[in-house]
Amino acid sequence: MTFAQAVTDRTRRLDTRLCVGLDPRLETYRDLDHLRAHTLDVLEATAPYAACLKPQLAFYEAAGLAGLTVLHEVCAAARTLGLPVLLDGKRGDIGSTAQAYAQGWLAGDHAGSALTVNPFLGFETLTPFVQTARANGGAVFVLVKTSNPGQADLQGHGISERVAGEVTRLNTQEEGEYASVGAVVGATHPQDLAAFRARLPRALLLLPGLGAQGAGAAQLAPAFDAGGTGALASASRGVQYARGLDVGASVAAARGFRDELNRALA
Repeated sequence: MTFAQAVTDRTRRLDTRLCVGLDPRLETYRDLDHLRAHTLDVLEATAPYAACLKPQLAFYEAAGLAGLTVLHEVCAAARTLGLPVLLDGKRGDIGSTAQAYAQGWLAGDHAGSALTVNPFLGFETLTPFVQTARANGGAVFVLVKTSNPGQADLQGHGISERVAGEVTRLNTQEEGEYASVGAVVGATHPQDLAAFRARLPRALLLLPGLGAQGAGAAQLAPAFDAGGTGALASASRGVQYARGLDVGASVAAARGFRDELNRALA
């Protein structure tokens, strides 16, 4: 299955719309072995409640080569558990550099994964990412309206809507329920979700900001289609560090977010 198909299938089979983010912060642990063990424990324990896994590349890169080795293990473990992997890297560049980023994160060991991408160097810079994702059964999630308060500096004044239009244009080239180009729309903008759902009929929506950034599951229903698919609500710190390093608390948090999202759609 493609990434979009795998996420949608898992949403329907397990009745979950939660994307679990794993953002291991090196300063929280005794050493890298402790970070690795806890991160893999949280992954395995919360997988039954997740439609998707979202590692944030920055936290693994911050730990150097050893951190990237942990990332490789996290991705491999997720796939063993049947959990689709969405790498949050917000990559974006021009020409051969964009192609190299696409090859690095959407092919090879990460083939079939999804990647968040930044369109603000121009729409042509999306082409290498989209082509590589399609060739490997993966997906890209284009930043449309991000969850941070300062997003309006560059994403206001109709810019987000223009980017959404480009996502829709790219998706007209594909068949199937959901296409390979998704969109990042912050869960912190509940008033805009219905409009973006209408503008992006064949795009999976990634909704970051659930939990620690203050977004509530009860307000996210407009991002989903009539069948309760089409979007992933992402929680990272609110799951991995729900109560310090207590894995049981992470499980309870993931289950709680899943249930809150389902109640919102009931």
